[in-house]
Amino acid sequence: MSYSVGQVAGFAGVTVRTLHHYDDIGLLVPSARSHAGHRRYGDADLDRLQQILFYRELGFPLEEVAALLDDPVADPRAHLRRQHELLTARIERLRKMAAAVEHAMEARKMGIDLTPEERFEVFGGKDPEQYAEEVEERWGGTEEYAESRRRTARYTKEDWQRLQAETADWAERYGALMSAGEPPTGEAAMTLAEEHRQHICTWFYECSHELHRRLGEMYVSDERFKELYDGMRPGLAEHLKDAIAANTDRHRPEQAE
Repeated sequence: MSYSVGQVAGFAGVTVRTLHHYDDIGLLVPSARSHAGHRRYGDADLDRLQQILFYRELGFPLEEVAALLDDPVADPRAHLRRQHELLTARIERLRKMAAAVEHAMEARKMGIDLTPEERFEVFGGKDPEQYAEEVEERWGGTEEYAESRRRTARYTKEDWQRLQAETADWAERYGALMSAGEPPTGEAAMTLAEEHRQHICTWFYECSHELHRRLGEMYVSDERFKELYDGMRPGLAEHLKDAIAANTDRHRPEQAE
């Protein structure tokens, strides 16, 4: 049985023009012609076309494909073994690439572009995306949320380490302030509350004093955030909320001017 050039093009998923080109360069010359001179392809031609398309899919140039297929000492089974090995290796590379892309997508979700090892190094046993869903639900449509995403998407491991170090230093000083019995409405507490606001402005988004007040209220009303701050020192969430409120009040005259 033989097949026309159009039939073979349909079988193989190539264009008629491609088959004409393969014939012109001697890569795939049809084994027969019709009485009218039209190309007719037999089963052996289809086998050769399959080999050509395998090698082309693997990126081999046509000249090299021709040399491989026309090697007089080559065993057809050897071609299949070689192609199987090459395809298996390519599949493994693509699998690794897909895994890397999935990891990058997951990391970019909250703008934390770190390897698992780097995440553990920076955040320890804490999950940096623990509050991601809550934050997106509350502020996903705001400019502050968008700005935070834009900034954090650029942060390196070193940036996250500096951010964490600043947070730990602030928490230590705030805990010491509480241990000393300083009231949340005192100058020392308000100063650290302002530093907390500035930290947000520096690393995430422009945080107004009124927005900071709302954040302070959330640190107490939302159990997850309360647990986060009280984990630094018991009672810190409530103390900080009051310090933020006092700091906001003392800045009102400046904002009104």
